[in-house]
Amino acid sequence: MAYLTLYKDKLAKNFHYLKNLFESHNMAWGVVSKLLCGNKKYLEQLIELGVKEIHDSRISNLKRIKEISNEVQTVYIKPPAKRSIPDVVKYADVSMNTEYYTMKLLSEEAEKQGKVHKVIIMIETGDLREGIMGENLVRFYEKVFELPNLEIIGLGTNLNCLHGVMPSKDKLIQLSLYKQIIELKFNVKIPWVSGGTSVTIPLILTHQLPAGVNHFRIGETLYFGANLFEENTIDGMHDDVFVLSAEIIELTEKPMVPHGRMAANPQGEVIEIDEKLYGKTSCRAIIDIGLLDIDPKYLVIDSHDFEIVGASSDMLVLNLGQNERKYKVGDLVDFKLKYMGALALLNSNYIEKRIA
Repeated sequence: MAYLTLYKDKLAKNFHYLKNLFESHNMAWGVVSKLLCGNKKYLEQLIELGVKEIHDSRISNLKRIKEISNEVQTVYIKPPAKRSIPDVVKYADVSMNTEYYTMKLLSEEAEKQGKVHKVIIMIETGDLREGIMGENLVRFYEKVFELPNLEIIGLGTNLNCLHGVMPSKDKLIQLSLYKQIIELKFNVKIPWVSGGTSVTIPLILTHQLPAGVNHFRIGETLYFGANLFEENTIDGMHDDVFVLSAEIIELTEKPMVPHGRMAANPQGEVIEIDEKLYGKTSCRAIIDIGLLDIDPKYLVIDSHDFEIVGASSDMLVLNLGQNERKYKVGDLVDFKLKYMGALALLNSNYIEKRIA
């Protein structure tokens, strides 16, 4: 059976790189755990590293974090649904919000539970996912800042996750200005300007981050060492915290071109034949993962001497060429992963999860 391994030493190195980066700039930050899909032993690895703040988009995952350590501050990172309000207040110390109606419900529920629930107001800065429009912020804040049992601790934004809009110095200066406007008009202090996610880290590294931005929510760069501006790995970080290992279950020399009447496969694809390959053969290996587990485009194969031919629901076919590495049935093939591929594997009940 294919399995996914988390290498805890590499995770620790990435964590301490980021911890030193943010501490050297006097910034607060939290780890986004949604990639881990609530896996208890992986969440325990985060907490053992000393993570004090964990962000997630699933309430069940926040509940599990609180069960492991009630000392960790939990943050719910999407606008809460009405039916989820009681559990959001119970398991999330902080939530991100954009609707007065929702915040009123949070206020009422926090009063019932005898709690003060913290809130980050999300502001739209161009990617057109969650966030109130900036020109409406003053009126919105005027309605919500006196709601009982709520504490507004930050203004935030999210970029790149929907339309791919990248963060910029100008966008984050505007976010900081919103904070100053609110503080002056209402004579309040807002501790956090939550400037973004992993995609914003390169602005720190290139000294382009506005001084007012002082809080980050980090997932992808922690787990993959990713510089999302340059699409490479940050020096001093690891891109192989997670590795997928899959077993070869068949290895045979076969024709390179299918034969017979061609129609669409179950994925709706019609395969085009390269006539130059007629009469040629290669070693083809089948490994024990498929589309049910991961889309092959999220497997990193840059360092391998084979190509992915295609996949069905439960099997993936590799072209090994002349099999110069002398692979055999029963051997394991290891893959580094892209974020969305790791997410699919971690959400799968069919992939064993290991720690090394």
